[in-house]
Amino acid sequence: MLQKIQRFGGAMFTPVLLFAFAGIMVALASVFQNPLIMGSLANEDTLWFKLWDIVASGAWTVFRQMELLFVIGLPIGLAKKAHARAVMESLVIYLTFNYFISSILKYFGGSFGVDFFADLETSKTTGLKLIAGIKTLDTNIIGSIAIAALVVWLHNKYFDKKLPEWLGIFQGSAYVVILGFICTLPLAFLTCWIWPLVQDGITSLQAFFISSGSVGIFVYSFLVRILIPTGLHHFVYAPFMLGPAIVKEGIQVNWLNHLSEFAQSKESLKALFPAGGFSLYGCVKIFAPPGIAAAFYKTAKPENRKKVLALVIPAAITAVVAGITEPIEFTFLFIAPILFVVYSFLGAVMAVVMYQFGVSGDFSSGLINSAARNWIPLFSNHWGTYAIQIIIGIAFVFIYYYVFKILILKMNLKTPGREDTGNIKLYTKRDYQKKKGEETDPQPASSGNENKDKAALFLQGLGGAANIESVTNCATRLRVHVKDGSLVAEDTFFKKAGGMGLVKNKNAIQVIVGLSVPNVREEFEQLIDEEQST
Repeated sequence: MLQKIQRFGGAMFTPVLLFAFAGIMVALASVFQNPLIMGSLANEDTLWFKLWDIVASGAWTVFRQMELLFVIGLPIGLAKKAHARAVMESLVIYLTFNYFISSILKYFGGSFGVDFFADLETSKTTGLKLIAGIKTLDTNIIGSIAIAALVVWLHNKYFDKKLPEWLGIFQGSAYVVILGFICTLPLAFLTCWIWPLVQDGITSLQAFFISSGSVGIFVYSFLVRILIPTGLHHFVYAPFMLGPAIVKEGIQVNWLNHLSEFAQSKESLKALFPAGGFSLYGCVKIFAPPGIAAAFYKTAKPENRKKVLALVIPAAITAVVAGITEPIEFTFLFIAPILFVVYSFLGAVMAVVMYQFGVSGDFSSGLINSAARNWIPLFSNHWGTYAIQIIIGIAFVFIYYYVFKILILKMNLKTPGREDTGNIKLYTKRDYQKKKGEETDPQPASSGNENKDKAALFLQGLGGAANIESVTNCATRLRVHVKDGSLVAEDTFFKKAGGMGLVKNKNAIQVIVGLSVPNVREEFEQLIDEEQST
């Protein structure tokens, strides 16, 4: 069950990857349309303003069509076969579901307490929304994820269903869409009945989280980090950052919608946007890695320090700049789990301290995100708050350094550069083959496609296509569940094959690939299909 939940969480990351660039472009457009920064050049009647308004309209695409992105993105990660057809099925069934809701509310909206004919422009409390031009209930990404999950289940179970010859035209995608049509009609009636009640509950939940203040921020920030190894952190941050758990539209979209307004206000950011405190968990990505990297370097054996430096500097830079923390987290997570607990705890404390000093906004990722969506557009009126934030962050760089250094030395943790020179272990068949010269380091025939070459070697190291049960990915890791874990090569094999390392938990394997992992996964799955078809 945990494996299925992890796979589902990883699939949710597919559309999320698109938000970073779009958010930066929206924020930049806001900067260049801000008269406090650009002066008269940013007047609404200037060509400059109009050009940046055009840029902003394109950048808003992924946020305004978020539901469709999740409907399309989940089948890419979860369908076991014919991914492209699964995407088409998911989109058609989701649109059908919303057309059903629209028609039901048109005739029976009053019975469900919904004023279907309310003007969406003048009234913000209708509970309705235009999705792909359809006036329907605002089920946000919750509805799209639920429908996508239903479609993936139908697709995996019935796509290959063999029908009688005279019904052959209804096989494959057509059959899945027919089943989806049948399922979503009663589901639409159920949604019309239940969802208005859920919306009332969400409103109460939003008020609860806002009133929880520092306690809520601490618990939330700690859970987002501590659950990373399980892949369940997606289910914690998504309802807050992308869904309506704390503010309508989610923290990211709501913040971007009001960015210009906040930039021109001198009121405290905490007062303007209290929900933004729940995004401060991302500050750990900027300020923790330098301290942790320094602690690893300082505690390593003198003869190993250069190697440690080469390992942690790229990982720390990636975390700070891009907000991708997994390389440095997985450098120590499975070697010394206690450090990961401390890392998560200190990150939550840092978020609370920053919030207490008035910091709020969208700090869910690294330096690029923080600068583009916060510091640059709001600097004019809020530079004092950001100066305090950076001072607190630098203080935590030293806190991370000293706490990690003390724990590593006191507990004699085998972090990078501190491993024992001797390696006592039971030898495997693979070790014997290496000794006899029957197994060599991975040396693929170059195809001219680096991602394909990596995928081929990873597949080899994982025991071949016959040993693969399922594949998915997150930001930097290829997640694979194999049938026989003993067939999986050692960590060194995957490093020589172009990976950054291996995390193995029985038959659950994670190959740390880097930011190119979506491309490697696509080649990996194609190679599996080719092997299985021969």
